[in-house]
Amino acid sequence: QVQLVESGGGLVQPGGSLRLSCAASGLRLDYYAMRWFRQAPGREREGVACINFSGLTTTYVDSVKGRFTISRDNAAYLIQLQMNNLAPEDAAVYYCAAETGPRCAAQPPSAWGQGTQVTVSS
Repeated sequence: QVQLVESGGGLVQPGGSLRLSCAASGLRLDYYAMRWFRQAPGREREGVACINFSGLTTTYVDSVKGRFTISRDNAAYLIQLQMNNLAPEDAAVYYCAAETGPRCAAQPPSAWGQGTQVTVSS
């Protein structure tokens, strides 16, 4: 079955950086766009960044543009999220998810990871 396993979360000071990774298995990764979501306590889950099947097209929520970069290595079955200049409002559980097809779309993902916690605090 499909497995998405996130790693790389942790505690970082404001202004710091983290790189999240998502190891995928059980699917042809190059058939699917991939998205990172996050959910903070008391808030709805939001899509942060999405990357199409080839990696040539990416989209970001406005609040992370210029600070976060999503990337993928289909051969390694790996999706990453580089997060720079982190702020306390970026603190959340971050989830990796597989879209339903090769392009980012406004549809519920087909598979989810278990999440990794990001804490931003001095």
